[in-house]
Amino acid sequence: MVSKLRLERIAERIRDDLAEILHQEVSDPRLDGIYITGVKVDRELTFADIHISALEGAERSKEILDGLKHASGYLRWSLAQRIELRTFPRLRFHWDSTAEKAARIEEIIASLQSEENQTGAPIENASDSIEEDDS
Repeated sequence: MVSKLRLERIAERIRDDLAEILHQEVSDPRLDGIYITGVKVDRELTFADIHISALEGAERSKEILDGLKHASGYLRWSLAQRIELRTFPRLRFHWDSTAEKAARIEEIIASLQSEENQTGAPIENASDSIEEDDS
């Protein structure tokens, strides 16, 4: 078992080195415009769960995940050459939809604000109505 601090350092190192490898060494066009949003390594160093997103959003998620799956052997080998571990974790890639969710929330807020500007009346705050129900 590895300490929590060591796991965080290993995950950070995997994230940094993997980003560099993807940017400089991998020429697969399916992997253009991707970025790593997070890496989590399990306590036994068996798996590294890597969360990926892209500038274009979820419409390319399947294509990107297929490209990463295809390149995973090379990526793991290349990372193992850079990071000294007794055994190197297997890489598992996951799509991170946080950026799409944040964009959707921003759209909703913008539409509410434009609706408020058009009507001139403030839109009722949901938290105010909850507080009123509690009394």
